[in-house]
Amino acid sequence: MRPVHRFTQGDYPAPAVPGWFPTSIPSQWQSHPDLARYVGPMVYRTVFAGAADSAERTFLRLNGVFYYCRPWLNGVDLGLHEGYFSPHTIDISRFLTAQNDLVLEVRCPEEHDKIDKRLITGVFSHWDSLDKTTNPGGVWLPVELIQTGPVHLVQVLLGTTRIGTDHADVRYRITTDALRATDAVILWRIAPKNFGGKIHQLESRITIAAGQHEASGMVRIPDPELWWSHDLGHPALYEITATIVVRGVASDSVTFDYGIRMFEFRNWIPYLNGKRFLMKGNNYPPTDTRLATVTAERCATDMQLARECHMNVLRVHAHVGHPALYAAADAHGVLLWQDFPLQWLYARTVLGPAVRQVRQMVRLLHNHPSIVVWCMHNEAVYVADTSDERLVSKLRTYLSVFGWNWNRNVLDVALQQVVNSEDEQRQSVRSSGEYAVPLLARGTDTHFYYGWYGIYGKLSAWEQIIARFPNNTRFVTEFGAQSFPNYESAVRFMDADVRRLDVARLVQQHSFQPDILAHWMDWRSAPDLRTLITMTQEYQSEINRFYVDRLRVRKYRPTGGIVPFMFSDANPAVSWAIIDYWRVPKASYYALQRAFRPTYACTILAASPSPIGQTVDVPLYVINDLREAIAVTVTLTIRDPDGTTLAEVVHQRHVPADAMAFQLDELRLTSTMTGTYRIAIVLRDANGVLEQTYPLRVVSAATMQ
Repeated sequence: MRPVHRFTQGDYPAPAVPGWFPTSIPSQWQSHPDLARYVGPMVYRTVFAGAADSAERTFLRLNGVFYYCRPWLNGVDLGLHEGYFSPHTIDISRFLTAQNDLVLEVRCPEEHDKIDKRLITGVFSHWDSLDKTTNPGGVWLPVELIQTGPVHLVQVLLGTTRIGTDHADVRYRITTDALRATDAVILWRIAPKNFGGKIHQLESRITIAAGQHEASGMVRIPDPELWWSHDLGHPALYEITATIVVRGVASDSVTFDYGIRMFEFRNWIPYLNGKRFLMKGNNYPPTDTRLATVTAERCATDMQLARECHMNVLRVHAHVGHPALYAAADAHGVLLWQDFPLQWLYARTVLGPAVRQVRQMVRLLHNHPSIVVWCMHNEAVYVADTSDERLVSKLRTYLSVFGWNWNRNVLDVALQQVVNSEDEQRQSVRSSGEYAVPLLARGTDTHFYYGWYGIYGKLSAWEQIIARFPNNTRFVTEFGAQSFPNYESAVRFMDADVRRLDVARLVQQHSFQPDILAHWMDWRSAPDLRTLITMTQEYQSEINRFYVDRLRVRKYRPTGGIVPFMFSDANPAVSWAIIDYWRVPKASYYALQRAFRPTYACTILAASPSPIGQTVDVPLYVINDLREAIAVTVTLTIRDPDGTTLAEVVHQRHVPADAMAFQLDELRLTSTMTGTYRIAIVLRDANGVLEQTYPLRVVSAATMQ
C-alpha cells in the first residue's frame, strides 16, 4: 500500500520504488506501525495471474472497503464504489490478461462537521465509545476472484412466510447476471447443519433475461426444524446450496446457512414462532475498532458471554459488523436488532447514498435468522459531543428530539420504506430513541440516561416520567453509566498510580467522561486505582439494576424488551461496557447476570433517600421467564444500620411459565435511625440461588432540606 497526496488515475510507481508499505489483506492501514495516525488517500496494488481457461466469466469481488474505493485493472477504471460494508462485484472477464495489475484507490476522509456528516459509517466516524484518534480506512474484508459459467448467481434471498405442522413455505428471490436470455433450473440442496434430519433436494425452473435479472418463487421444506433463540429452544440451522443449471451444466452456485423462523412485535411485545417472550440483552459495539482483526473465535466468545448473562438479544449498535458476528449469532441462538450505520445527524446530501446502502444492507444480511429487527438510525438528534453539557447544547438537543427534524422525518422515513419493500418478514423501526408523547408522537424504542447525563437528571426523575408516560417503557434500548475496567486490564492503558492518570488522554482515546462522572461521585478523591475501579463498577451495577428491576416488574405491561448500553469495548476504554476490550467481565457483568436471571425476585424502593421517621413500603416481586413452571422459595429480610434484623418473611410458591411480575408480599418499615438499612432477598429454585441486597438510605430531615 502507498499513502499519496492525491490519486492519479491508477498510474503509480512500480512496487520496487520507495514509498510502498507491504501489507496483507484484509487489514486497515492504521494497523501498520508507520501509519498509526494516517487519514489521507491510500493506494493498494497487487499482481495476479489470469483466470483458468475453463472459466467463461470472471468477477472481481471487493467484500468490504472503508469507505470510497475505485479499482483499476490493467489501467481500466472499474468505477467508484461508496460504502464500507457492501460488496462491490465487477465482471472483469474482458480485461484479463496472462498477468494482471490491480490497483485500488481508497479514501476514508474524516468527518469534521459532526452534525452534518456525509459518510455512512455510523459509530466509526462519530461516537463517544471509540478512540477519537482512529480512522477505519482500509480493505477490511477479503478480495476475491469468482469464476462462473454464462449465468452468475448474484444473490439468493430466503424468507419464511408460513410454518405448518408438516412443512414450511419459504419464498425465494434470486438475482442473476447472464450473458444472454435463457431457461434455467435452480437445484436446491437443503441439509441439516446442527441437528439430525433428512437432506431435501428440490428444483425450481426459471426464465432468465440477459443482464441483471430477478426471479422469485416458493419452496416447500418438509418436516421443518425451527430456529429458536437459545432460551426458547434450539437454533436449528440448514445449510442451503442453490445451484443454477443451464442446458444441463452447472453455471454457478452459492451456499449459506438459513434458519426457519418467524418473528413479530405485537405492540412491542416480541413473539418468536408464535411464542411470547421478554427480550433481554445489550447494545453490541463493533467487535473491534479494527474490524479486519475480528475472528470467528472472538465472536463465538461474545455470544457465549451473552448467553451466560441470560441475554437473548444484542443490538448491533449503529454499524454493520463483521460477517463472523452474524454467523456466531445464528449458531448460538442470539437474536439481533440490526441498526443501519447512521449515528446522530447527517447532511441532506446523504439521502441518495443512504437509500442505496440500506437496500444493500438488507440484501447482504437477509438470510441470517438471528436478525429480527431493522432500525434505520440511532438517535436522529443533535449531538456534537455527548460530554458537552452547556445549556445551549441541551436546548438544541431538546428541539431536535421533540421538533421537526429532517434526519428523522425525511431521511429515516425514506429508508424505512425501502426496507419494508425489501423485507416483509422482519420488523422495522424508523429511528431508535423516539419518545411516546400523547397526542403528539407514538414513539419507538426509548433511551434513558437518568443517573448519568445532566440533560436527563436523577433517577428519581425517571420514575416520575414513566408514571406519567408508561408507553416509554415498552422497549428500552439504552441506559447505563461508565466504569473503569478491572485492574489488570486498566493498567494496560493507564498509570497504576491514580494520582498520575493522564485524564486528557483517557478522554481523547479511551472514552472517559470525567466531568459527568463527577456529578455522581467524587472520583478524584479515590486513594488508589483499585478503589476507583470498585466505586465506578458498583455505581454502574446500581444504575443497571435500577432500570432492569423496574422494567422487569412491568413485563408485558407494557415492557417487551430491556437492552442496556453496552456489552463490550471495541478498544481499551473507560466506558459503559460491562465487558472490557480483552473480554474480561466487570463486576457490572455479574450484576446484570443476576438481574437478568430467568426466575427473579426483587423489590422497588425510591431512588432518593428517605427522611427519618417516614414509612417506607417494601414490596416483594417474583418473575419467571422460563418456558416451564417452577417452584421457588423466596426470603425477604430487613436489617437496620446496626445489622439488627427487623423483619423476615419466607414464601414458597409455584410460579407459572413465562409469568409476569406478581407481588408476593409487602412489608412496611418506619425508620428510627439514620444510616443505611439493608433489604436482603434470597431466591432458591431448581437452578440455584439468587442473593442480592438493596440499600435503603435514611437521612435526617435537615439533610433532606
